[in-house]
Amino acid sequence: MNATAHVLVALIAALHAYILVLEMFLWEKKPGRDLSGFDANMARATAPLAANQGLYNGFVAAGLVWGLIAADPTGFQVQVFFLSCVIIAGLYGGFTANRRIFVVQALPGALALAAVLLAG
Repeated sequence: MNATAHVLVALIAALHAYILVLEMFLWEKKPGRDLSGFDANMARATAPLAANQGLYNGFVAAGLVWGLIAADPTGFQVQVFFLSCVIIAGLYGGFTANRRIFVVQALPGALALAAVLLAG
């Protein structure tokens, strides 16, 4: 189960690194506009906000990687903390922004957290 937990945490970290790239560097290009559904003018107007969100996603990814490489008990505790943040952000985003966020962020985060807790 430990290997499964590590793979799931790594996948969540990769997802948040990908979101960083989308929000910080591709927001005004096709992948970012496909994600947001914004036209070129709205994407340009919201790019600074998206970049800020992307930076936060990068911190989440970095925290999850830290949790993977740190020795226990720190690694375990860091993974639990950052996965909990992912779930809370996913729930908030699902309720306030787009219901897709429940499936794309909150559910994978919850599965990874469950795996980490079971392995711990």
